[in-house]
Amino acid sequence: MVERKLLVLFGSQTGTAQDTAKRIGREAKRRHFQCRVEALDSYDVANLINELLVVFVCATTGQGDPPDNMKMFWRFLFRKNLPPSSLCQLDYAVLGLGDSSYPKFNFVAKKLHKRVLQLGGNPLLPAALGDDQHDLGPDAVVDPWLLALWDKILALYPLPPGLEIISPDVRLPPKYTLHYLAEDSLHPDGGLLQPTAPRAVASELHPFAAQLVSNQRVTAESHFQDVRLIEFDITGSGITFSAGDVVMIQPQNCPEDVQQFCQLLRLDPDRRFVLKPTEPGISLPALLPQPCTIRHLVTHYLDISCVPRRSFFELLSYFSTNELEREKLQEFSSAQGQEELYSYCNRPRRTTLEALWDFPHTTCAVPPEYLLDLIPRIRPRAFSIASSVLAHPDRIQILMAVVRYKTRLSKPRRGLCSTWLASLNPEQGDVRVPLWVKKGGMKFPTDPDTPVIMIGPGTGVAPFRAAIQERVAQGCRGNCLFFGCRQKSKDFYCQAEWEELVTKGFLTLFTAFSRDQEEKVYVQHRIQENRRLVWELLSSRNAHVYLAG
Repeated sequence: MVERKLLVLFGSQTGTAQDTAKRIGREAKRRHFQCRVEALDSYDVANLINELLVVFVCATTGQGDPPDNMKMFWRFLFRKNLPPSSLCQLDYAVLGLGDSSYPKFNFVAKKLHKRVLQLGGNPLLPAALGDDQHDLGPDAVVDPWLLALWDKILALYPLPPGLEIISPDVRLPPKYTLHYLAEDSLHPDGGLLQPTAPRAVASELHPFAAQLVSNQRVTAESHFQDVRLIEFDITGSGITFSAGDVVMIQPQNCPEDVQQFCQLLRLDPDRRFVLKPTEPGISLPALLPQPCTIRHLVTHYLDISCVPRRSFFELLSYFSTNELEREKLQEFSSAQGQEELYSYCNRPRRTTLEALWDFPHTTCAVPPEYLLDLIPRIRPRAFSIASSVLAHPDRIQILMAVVRYKTRLSKPRRGLCSTWLASLNPEQGDVRVPLWVKKGGMKFPTDPDTPVIMIGPGTGVAPFRAAIQERVAQGCRGNCLFFGCRQKSKDFYCQAEWEELVTKGFLTLFTAFSRDQEEKVYVQHRIQENRRLVWELLSSRNAHVYLAG
C-alpha cells in the first residue's frame, strides 16, 4: 500500500495564499491524506527530491517578485547546477494567486510550474491562475481547479478500502487542543514582553522590544490627516541598517476590542492555558508563550480587526446552533455567495470582531481551541526607515500616516498598527514596541559622486530622509529631492531640516503644494519644469532615480 502523503507548500505575502494552502490541507484531511502545510522558506528544500506529491500555492508580489517567505526556496530552485532529473518522481500542481491589472500577472506561479517541469516533475494539471480582478475573486479559478485536482490525486492514491471522503457536514478536529490551568496558578500578564538580552539578531521570531522615545505629530492640528514622526531606541539590539531598509513592527489589538471579544465569546481574559497539537509533527505557534493567558492570545496574536475570509465563515458555520445564522454563514462560504460576502465584508472593510457581533448565537458557541483555526495571527507591518544611524545612532525613526477612513459602516475604519502606535505616549513610562529590520528594495549608490534624484510625495519621502541624512554625513552633495504635499502650512514634513540642508549646499529641493493655488500642482509638474536639470543629471552625470509613494 503506497503511503498517502501530500505536502502543500505556500509562498504568501498578505495571507491569501496561506489561507488557500490551509484549505487544501483541510480538503486533504477529508480524503484521509497525511498532509503537511508549510511556508516554502520553512521547508528544507533539499528534501524535495524525496517527495512524491506536492501542491505549491504561491502569490506574486510587486513586479513579478516571489513573496518574502519563499525567496530562499526561489534562489535554490533556480540554481544552474541542479540536474534535470532531480524531481523525476514528483507529481505536482501549482496554484497561483495574482492580479491581472499588473503586467506580470501570476509570474511566480508560471515560472515555478515551468521550472519544476524542467527538473523532471510530472504536472497533474496546468497551473491555476487565480485573479483578484475577477468578480468572484481568485475562487472563480480555484474552486473548479481543486475539484479537478482531487480527481487526479484520488486516481493515483485511491481511498483505502472501507473509508469514505469525510462529508463537508462534519467538522474537522482543531489544530491544537487548549488545556486550562488550575485557577490557583493564576498570574497576571507580567513578563511576557520584557526587553530581553538579544539571543540572536532581532527577527520575526525574536523581535526586539524597542523603547518608544518620541511620538510627534508633524501635520498641523487643522489638517485632516494625522501624520507622526516616531522614534525608537534600539540600543543593545545589535540591529544594523542602511538607507532604504524597512522596519517591521508587530502591532497589538486595543484593550477595548480585546474586552469586547472576550465578552462575546464568554472568555475569561485572565485564564491561563497551554496548547497541545492534535497531530504529531505539528509545531506550536512560535510567538505564543506557554503557558499563556487568554488576554495575551487575543491582544498579541489573534487578528480580530482583519477583514475575515471565506474560510472564517465556513468554520464558523459548524458551531452554529441557530438556523438563520447557519444558513447565512453557509451562503458566505459557498461559491455562489462570494458576491454577497464581498459586499458584506470586503467593500465596507468589516472586521472579524464586527462579523462576530452579527452572529451572536454562533459566536458564543465557538469552542476556544478552535480560535487558532478560525482567526489568523496578526501580521507585522512594514515601514520605511526615515532616519540614518549616521545622524541618529541607536535610533530608528518612521514617518507614519494614521490610517482612518469612512465606509458605509457607521464607525470609521482604523488601521490596526498606526492607531496603536499613535496612541502610545512615551511620557507615560517605559513604552515598548516589538520590531526588527529587513533589507529594503532600494540601494543607494556607493560612489559619492553619483547624484541621486528622489521623488517622494507625502510620507513617500521617508526613505529619502534616511538616504539624505546618510549621504550628507558622508559628504555627498548631489542630492535632488522632489517633494509634494497639499499645503505648505499643513503637511510639509521636515521643512526646517530640508531648508537647512539647502542653505548648506547639500540639497536641491523642489516642492509642489497641490492645494496652495487654483490649479493643482504635483511633483510631475515640477519635474517637467526642471527637465533640463533632470536630463543633465541623467545624461552626463549618471544620476540614479528613486520614487516612493
